[in-house]
Parts: sequence; C-alpha cells; structure tokens
Amino acid sequence: MPRCAGEKEERVTMEVTDEMLKTMEVGLAFRDYIGRISSMDFHSKATNYLVTASDDESIRLYDIQNAVCLKTINSKKYGVELVCFTTNPTLVLYSSKNGWDESLRLLSLNDNRFVRYFKGHLDRVVAMSLCYEKDSFLSGSLDRTVLLWDLRADKAQGLLRVQGRPAVSYDDQGLVFAVAYGGYVRMFDARKFEKGPFDIFSVGNDESEANMIKFSSDGRRLLLTTKAGCIHVLDSFHGNSLATFNVKPVVTNSTLEASFSPDGNHIISGSGDGSVYAWSVRSGKKVARWGSTDSEPPLVRWAPGSLMFLTGSSELSCWVPDLSKLGSFAVTK
Repeated sequence: MPRCAGEKEERVTMEVTDEMLKTMEVGLAFRDYIGRISSMDFHSKATNYLVTASDDESIRLYDIQNAVCLKTINSKKYGVELVCFTTNPTLVLYSSKNGWDESLRLLSLNDNRFVRYFKGHLDRVVAMSLCYEKDSFLSGSLDRTVLLWDLRADKAQGLLRVQGRPAVSYDDQGLVFAVAYGGYVRMFDARKFEKGPFDIFSVGNDESEANMIKFSSDGRRLLLTTKAGCIHVLDSFHGNSLATFNVKPVVTNSTLEASFSPDGNHIISGSGDGSVYAWSVRSGKKVARWGSTDSEPPLVRWAPGSLMFLTGSSELSCWVPDLSKLGSFAVTK
C-alpha cells in the first residue's frame, strides 16, 4: 500500500546533538511514589501535561512546565497499569491491574468519573495506542488479541488474533498501525485492517517477546524493543533495519522502553539493569549511559518538542541538558 508522509503543521524544534545528550542530568524529581511507575504519557497537543500510573494504584496529572502535580486519583478497586491521554487532556484511558476485570476505562480527571467502559479482553492488557486524529485506539492483551475501539462506543470495532504478546502503535495520522510479535512487525491499513497486513517486516533473528513499538513523529521510522534487550529502528515504509542497539535483557515482568528524540535522530532507552542509555540512529553508536542502583528497566519518554526526557521508576525524574557545558546548539525548522 503506498504511504504518504502527509502535511504536518510546521513547528520549530531543537536539534538534539550528541554533545547535548552527554550533558543531560536530572533537573527535577518527584519522589512521593509508593511503588514503581508502570506507565506515563504526554498529551499530544497540551505537551506540558503528563499523566502517570503506578503500583500504588494512583493516576497522577502533572504540569511539567511548571513542575507541579495537579491531581492524584486513586484506583483502589481496579488498580491501574497502563494510562494514556485522549484528545481531551482531562480524559484518560487506563487498564486495570486487579486480575479479575480486564475492562478498559475512560476516566474524567475533572470529577473522578468513569465516562465509559470498554469490555472485551479476557486477560491482562499489555499495550495501548491512541489515534488522536480519529478518537480511536488499539489495545493488545495476553489473551492474544488486538482490539480496535472507538472512544465513543462501548463495543470493539474490530479484532485481530495474534500468536504471542502483542505490541501495538498507530502512526500520528491514524492511517496505518503496526502490530509486533514473534520477530515480525505487521503493518495494517486502518481503513481495511480486516484484509490483513499489507506488509510484514522481519527484525532479524530476534524472536523474543516484543515489549513496545512506536512510530517517530514524522512516521518514517519504527522503534521496537524486545525482552532480549534489543532496540530496533526500522524504516516504516520498507522495513529495512536502520540501527539495532543492545542493552541488558529484561529478566522480570517489566517492559523495556525506548523513545525517539523530537527530531527522530536519537533514542533514549532503558535497560534490564536499570540504566538509561542515549543512542545515535545515524551513527548506530552509544552516546551516553547513566547508571542506576535499580534492577528493573525504567520507563522513558522524550517530552514532545522539548530538550527534556523523563524516566519513571520508583520516582519520576526530568532530565535536561546543562547548557553551560555547551558552546552552542542549533535551532532548525
């Protein structure tokens, strides 16, 4: 299927350099968690808003720009594992962690009210991806299904059966989505997914469990992590490998995460030994490593359009460059 990059609104972004990444350090940390952070998500438009889920059964909304936690909502009855924003920054979608109800819930942060339940999975939901353009989302479960949903409807709009734990991701335009498992990435046209994948990409000899997959902001690259500690960067149009990075394998039930920088030329990743790495896609080399006394991979998210990334473990840390150590940095369109 031919794919077009499409026109996006022009925005000014900072070019991330190797030198800049080497100076990154924790500028702010929130340490009031009781348990590990299990999920976090930036809003696509109101990019100063961040939402987190954690093992202490809380959902927290932050204004990262002003370094403040705006709201904490507890989900003691259902627990919470994955959370993501909808188009409305006051509405979030989250998965439960109680082991007896696998429904997904649409929650209003304004008044702590459930707007809708999405029932269909029979086992733990391990992946979610929202399409902001169409108010639709994907969910992948250990029941070996991927369900397609409309946020305005209670019932799933489609079902795909898979052979393993699935990782899922929409591209930014919502025209294409990717499903990864068993050493392959399957590409679907969102308008006719029932016809099956229009392309299948191999990730070489890495047949270990897929942990997460996501598109770069321009839709031209795919980022896939696996339990074996591999971080694959693929061309999303042709499937060829652009780079592969290796970290310590994940030996727990945690998820190995990685995140594109806003310009798509660098990767931030966790590691099975708790470390955080920075990689250059262009050179295929490690740029920096920050050690940790933790024994599980941290969550990682690069803040959209910003010179900052966040890590989540038993605390939420905001990493920024020490610009005093740099002679100059470029601003590009």
